Amino acid sequence: MPVHKVKGGYKWGKTGKVYKTKAEAEKQGKAIYASGYSSGGLYANIHAKKARIAAGSKEKMRKPGTKGAPTAAAFKAAAKTVKGKK
Repeated sequence: MPVHKVKGGYKWGKTGKVYKTKAEAEKQGKAIYASGYSSGGLYANIHAKKARIAAGSKEKMRKPGTKGAPTAAAFKAAAKTVKGKK
């Protein structure tokens, strides 16, 4: 996802934090892709974000019901694709 100029700075993606410089937004985008963004589905993306937060990114998990947070329907759909343990 490219970096966009928005009111107050730059943003990586459609939602999320606004960074003061374009370089900061690009750095965040690279870190997100390096941590496995967009592969593996809902739970993989949640796990990757928690790992980025633990590594020191200034991101926060979204509260249930806020814009951009996974809905109950998204969790139900993800539960249908769970593979059994070996």
